[in-house]
Amino acid sequence: MKIGVFDSGAGGLSVVKSLLTHNFFEEIIYYGDTARVPYGTKDKNTIIRYSLEALEFFNNFDIDLLITACNTVSAYALDEMNKQSSYPILGVIEPGVLALKNSTLKKEDNILIIATRATIRSGRYESAFKKLGYTNITSLQTGLFVPLVEEGIFNGQIVEATMNYYFSTLSTPKAIILGCTHFPLIGKSLLNYFNNTPLLIHSGDAIVEYLEKNYKLKERDKKATLKIFASDNVAGLRKIANKWL
Repeated sequence: MKIGVFDSGAGGLSVVKSLLTHNFFEEIIYYGDTARVPYGTKDKNTIIRYSLEALEFFNNFDIDLLITACNTVSAYALDEMNKQSSYPILGVIEPGVLALKNSTLKKEDNILIIATRATIRSGRYESAFKKLGYTNITSLQTGLFVPLVEEGIFNGQIVEATMNYYFSTLSTPKAIILGCTHFPLIGKSLLNYFNNTPLLIHSGDAIVEYLEKNYKLKERDKKATLKIFASDNVAGLRKIANKWL
């Protein structure tokens, strides 16, 4: 099988990393819309338009499945993309919700959702968790992490200062939902900030679990081929890929 992975920028590489680790696919086509990142500050109609334009890019490849690694796209544009596609398109929100459901966390445990402004405003994660009976949920817009990751800054003083800006008044959560695929790239820094206490739930691991369960995929012996494309500065995106992957 050949799979496509779409993100607004470099964040979807966190999903690619999990896919490469499990090696389900013969080829992975990655496209980052780096010319227009971040999507999380855009309005709904713009997000849908950008996403459908990305879908046109993937029509140039004979893919069997597409993952919209961007949580914002998954929140607002997934239905429209599936209407115009001849192959299945999966988002990352549902797998993330199922990952929490399958964890050992209690319903009253403190859960922190961090994501872009658009994803938080959609309320998709929070409403799904409340339906499952979780009662202690905090949702927080943390969009400043996105440009840091796009610059390849995963740790250090700037990242620590940004975390302190967002988290200084919070108690340590039992779990953090990384509601943006950029955020796993700063996962180690997040754990360090919270003294390695929270469970981190991110789209890469969640989508692998979802694929195993729903598509009955098995690991291959031969390593997958990865091709990386971008709407701008593909060299910069490949540099981040070399660092992260």
